[in-house]
Amino acid sequence: MSALETVLVDGDVRLEPLAAHHIELLRAACARDPDIWEIYPVSMLGEHFDRAMEDFHATTNWVRFAVLHRGVLVGMSCYIAPDESNHVVEIGGTYIEPAARGSAGVNSAIKRLMIDHAFACGFTRIEFRVDSRNLRSQAAVRKLGAMHEGTLRRNRITWTGYVRDTCMFGLLKTEWSGGRG
Repeated sequence: MSALETVLVDGDVRLEPLAAHHIELLRAACARDPDIWEIYPVSMLGEHFDRAMEDFHATTNWVRFAVLHRGVLVGMSCYIAPDESNHVVEIGGTYIEPAARGSAGVNSAIKRLMIDHAFACGFTRIEFRVDSRNLRSQAAVRKLGAMHEGTLRRNRITWTGYVRDTCMFGLLKTEWSGGRG
């Protein structure tokens, strides 16, 4: 088990390593925003959900979390490809159902928990890769203090066949102020 894989808690937000008992609750949460999946690399909506979960479980270099808000599963987030030798990890694969977005502060709490924990585990750089069309996510990572470091042009084909551009953001441990502005 990776040191990154643990329960993380901040007030009403709790991250638990994704387990079998979370799957149907996650399926229901993913179904609450059918339109958002158009800008995700994979779809977790309807008939695509089971395949996405199979692919997630086949990928061994991700640390997946169920996101709970006030005890209710509202989404997921992941550490992607932790590189302990270079002290770099990506945070991504985040989905939060509509009712828990925005003023609820769930995304900010998730990211603060994951960033704090990654830095405590010895990582010194965190990366975020965001579809160039996803302006909400770009704004969220900028608010955390991450710097836009460039855009990878036409680097990923999404589940719809769209060839996306990916905005790269980086956050260094020396720059981290807790993401509170």
